[in-house]
Order: sequence, then C-alpha cells, then structure tokens
Amino acid sequence: MKCRICREKAIIGLPQHNLALCADHFDNWMLKRAAKAIDEFKMFTKDSKILVAVSGGKDSLALWDILTRLGYNAHGLYINLGIEENDYSNESEELSRTFANRIGKKLYVVNVKEIHGMSIPDKAYSKKRKTCSVCGVTKRYYMNKTAREGNFDVIVTGHNLDDQAAALLGNLLYWKFDYLAKGAPYSPPLWKGEFAKAKPLILCTEKENTVYCLLQGIDYIQKECPYSEGATFLRWKHILNEIEENSPGAKQAFYLGYVKYIDIFKARNIDMPDSRCEICDTPSWNEVCSFCALWDLNK
Repeated sequence: MKCRICREKAIIGLPQHNLALCADHFDNWMLKRAAKAIDEFKMFTKDSKILVAVSGGKDSLALWDILTRLGYNAHGLYINLGIEENDYSNESEELSRTFANRIGKKLYVVNVKEIHGMSIPDKAYSKKRKTCSVCGVTKRYYMNKTAREGNFDVIVTGHNLDDQAAALLGNLLYWKFDYLAKGAPYSPPLWKGEFAKAKPLILCTEKENTVYCLLQGIDYIQKECPYSEGATFLRWKHILNEIEENSPGAKQAFYLGYVKYIDIFKARNIDMPDSRCEICDTPSWNEVCSFCALWDLNK
C-alpha cells in the first residue's frame, strides 16, 4: 500500500476517503481535518481562550496537541473522579500532567474526592445511582465552573466521529428529542458572557486519533474506564463499525446528514431555565441544581 500523495509506503488506509497515507502526509491530513471542522462550524478563532476537557485518553490528548500545533490558545482541565480500580484516575491524571508539561500549557486539576470527601463510585453507591450518571453531572459542573472562573470562551472535548455517530444512533432508536437537539459539533454560548462548547475532532475517527498519538509519541491511558464495560453506547459503536466495514463513509454520511437537518429536532427543544441555583448560582430549573442536590450541598 502506497501513499496516495507521494507514493512512499503508507502507514494507514482510509477507505472512507479512498486514501492511503504515509506518516508525514497523514500528520498533515489530521491537522487539516481538525482545522476544517473548526472553520466549517465556526467554533473559535486564534484569539479565543480555549479549555480542553482532558481525560488522559487518546482523543483528548490528540485534540490538545493538534490545537497547540495549529496555534490556538488552549489549556487543559483534568477531573480526577477517584476511580481506584487499576489505578485508573491517578494514572490518567499523571499522563495528563506529563503531556501538559510537554507542550508547555497549563493544566487545571479538580480532585473530586479531595473536594467532597468521596469518590464518584462511592457517591453513586451512596445515592443508589449509576456511576456514569453521577460522573456526567459532576464533570459537566466542574467543566462549566472552570470555564466561568477562568473566563474561557469555549470548552472543547475530544469526541470523535465514532462517538457522535454512536450517540446519534442510540438517540434516534429511542427518539430522544432533547438529546437529538443538542448533538451539533458546536453549541454557541447560551447567555451573554458565557462560553461555547465544541468538538473539533468530529471529522476524525477513533482509529485515526490512535494512529496520530502513536506517530507523535503521545503516551495516553490505554485502559478503558472500569464502569464502561457493557455500556449500550459500545454496542452502537460495534453496529456502526460493521456497517462502515461494508459501506466505507457511512458513519460520516450518517452524522453529517443529521447535522445538516438538526433544526428539525431543535424545534422541539425546551427553553433554557431563567432561574439560578440558590447554592452555586448556576442556571437551574429548580431552587437547587442537580449537582448541588447530588452532592448534598443544600444540607
């Protein structure tokens, strides 16, 4: 297999694009894919202050590296959830810190157990809730809090094409209109002075992000979160991978087609709350927001 551009030995085949690329041209292609998504969906500019939600995994570290190489002002946020199985959280934090030092960028670190005296798994057990549910509420809160306090213009996450297509499939199967209204690659600020949210890697696949990290020598955590095992989300990914194998480009057509017609679902979206939590002052439908209620801050 030879590189489509220079005819040297290719290191990756991209059948969905009818391409095979050598290491140098693949590296350049990845930068262009991210830049294309940023420009096409008007995510941010070189003057924007960007907060990258970092997990220590391949997608978020690849994203942070790409944004830095493209000349964006991007700093990171790592949220330590206190997952002790396989030393998952501490290893992820260490890899995130090492990478931040490598690229010379600031990494904000939030340690949930140090702040609340309890890890995410322990809180889920005490509340008789699913760990992923507690994790989601907590991570969203601290991402938003850090962005507000640091005057960031946008929060970016490492969601890739596989992630977005799988989420779309699950939401369509059960017609979850509220979620279908929020699956765009870019969400503008909800209030004046607030921050936007963006997913610059939506044109890149999980495989491509992995190869990028390997070529750039980026050390990332290769363990899966202990609580992701058996997740329905992974089943949707598997189904879409089978479809993609027989019809290269299907995932991209599926997701970008949805983005093109997303206004159909936005018409059903609920208005945003106009009140604020009496504990933390964040926008909330109730007197006490879901985060403060979860962590018993109202008590």
